[in-house]
This record gives sequence, C-alpha cells and structure tokens, in this order.
Amino acid sequence: MSFLKSLIKWINALNDVIGRGVAWLTLVMALVTFLIVILRYVFNMGWIWMQESVIYMHGIVFMVAAGYTLFRDQHVRIDIIYRPLNARKKALVNFFGVFLLLLPTCFVILYFGYPYVRDSWRVLEGSKEAGGIPGVFLLKSVILIFPTLVGIQGISQAAQSLLDLLEPPTPEPDQPTEKNA
Repeated sequence: MSFLKSLIKWINALNDVIGRGVAWLTLVMALVTFLIVILRYVFNMGWIWMQESVIYMHGIVFMVAAGYTLFRDQHVRIDIIYRPLNARKKALVNFFGVFLLLLPTCFVILYFGYPYVRDSWRVLEGSKEAGGIPGVFLLKSVILIFPTLVGIQGISQAAQSLLDLLEPPTPEPDQPTEKNA
C-alpha cells in the first residue's frame, strides 16, 4: 500500500509541476499574439516564425497539460451517469475506465504516433514556410508526450481508485430529519 501511495504522490507531483509550468505558456502566447498584432498593424512588420510560435505554444499547452487536467479531474465525463454515484461506484468507474478506455487509447496513440515522430526526427523536419521555425520535429514530439503523461496519470488514478476500493467504506452521516412543530 505504501508503494501505491508513493507512486500516486510522485505521478501527481510530476503532472502538477508540468501542468503549472505549461500554463505559463498561455500568458506568453497571449503576449506574443499581442506583439504580432502591434507589429503588423502599427509598424507593418511581421515574421512567419513569430506566428508559428503561437501555434507551437497552443499545441504544447493542450497536449502537455492533458495529464495535469486529468490530475485535476477536469476532463469531460458523462456527468448525468457519474455524478449521482457514491464514492465506491465512482472508484469502480475510474478504475475500469483507465484500463478499458484510457490506457488502450494512449497505447494506440503511442503505437501509431511513434513512426510519425521518428520519421520527423530522422529528417529534422522544419517549417514548410520560408522563415518558419525549423523545429517541426520538436513540436511533433508532443504527440508522444501527450499519451505518456495522460497514461501515467491514469495509472495514478487507477491506483487511487484501488486504494479507495480496498479501504473499508466510511458510513455516510445521517441526514437530519425535519421535525414538525
């Protein structure tokens, strides 16, 4: 049990640090977008690499922060089914959801994404635009980072669900009854 708790703590801390760090890219992205607009419309200047950097940052924010989003329990669910469940049933849904849906999806993304990323690295793929960022291969690497971070966060979620299932259920507090006066 202590191994599972340590694993959960380590994975959660990893995705928390990565997610909070990547979140700062949204501010940088907004500032760069503002700068692009000012340079273009006030000074009639512009660079392709600067515009592409916004696309890179946007992709990185969504793909790399996905594990953090799962850690914070902010992913989309079918709440009409999940919300009314008690804690034990939610733990069961989370546990089986990780192994039946999340991890297989992560595996498929890794399996089919790896050759795509590998080929990009092999030729050190750059922008197709003149003056663009010569690091498309770096951006494509995020395709592998995404399922890795989401997958390990899923393992943390499954481990936490297992611990929740193995703990004896805590009795729910009695609901106060209304007294008629």
